[in-house]
Amino acid sequence: MLRLLRLPGGPAQLLPCTGGWRPSRNPASRTLSTHVQPCLPGRRRLTVPGPHGPHAARSYRVTQMAEYCDLSAQKYSMVYTLPHIKLLRAVSRLKLLQTGITVAILPPVFYFYLQGDVSDFLVTYTTGIALFAGAMLYTASHFLRRVVGMMYLDSSHSTLKVSHLTFWGKRRDIYLPVSDVMTLGDTGDALSEPILKLKRYSSPLTMYFSPRFGRIVDKQAFEKVFGALE
Repeated sequence: MLRLLRLPGGPAQLLPCTGGWRPSRNPASRTLSTHVQPCLPGRRRLTVPGPHGPHAARSYRVTQMAEYCDLSAQKYSMVYTLPHIKLLRAVSRLKLLQTGITVAILPPVFYFYLQGDVSDFLVTYTTGIALFAGAMLYTASHFLRRVVGMMYLDSSHSTLKVSHLTFWGKRRDIYLPVSDVMTLGDTGDALSEPILKLKRYSSPLTMYFSPRFGRIVDKQAFEKVFGALE
């Protein structure tokens, strides 16, 4: 999708619309929002400088960063893996199927209830089961999406690739700067604990991994991210 951008003192230009920035609605400021979405594979990161100097309104320009972020093309080595992630994926999809079947039963039950063919108890029981299944699905997906299945480290030891499950039970990879990942000392966890937290300095979101139930493949790479194990 292209966005028409008219610059002061110049012709209108068509620029890519990535959703990470948009023209300011305040005409007096002549600035663009500097909010930039996370650099994902296949997405070009844009930087938009603010106005400088007394004649900035006339000489205002939009510059585009030449850096192309394609983190998925880098080479990664496995640091940690959880063999039971396949079982958790099956549980996630099973909960989706169970909830879908339970909700699909409700319309026929209500139809027969209006026809007078079923009792109030059956309607109440079926509705309660559907609500309980929905609550269980939400609770299960809330925790399953935060379980780390695998972690990889790139060759420069600057980017951590984390694989986890989505709501639909599919795999999703996120890329975190190693400098943004908290060490075990910062999170207050000990390696002897069954479940450890994966936290970031820039985000309150917490994910979980378990060296006891999983396996640390590369101890040296693990220490570069989470600190010394001893």
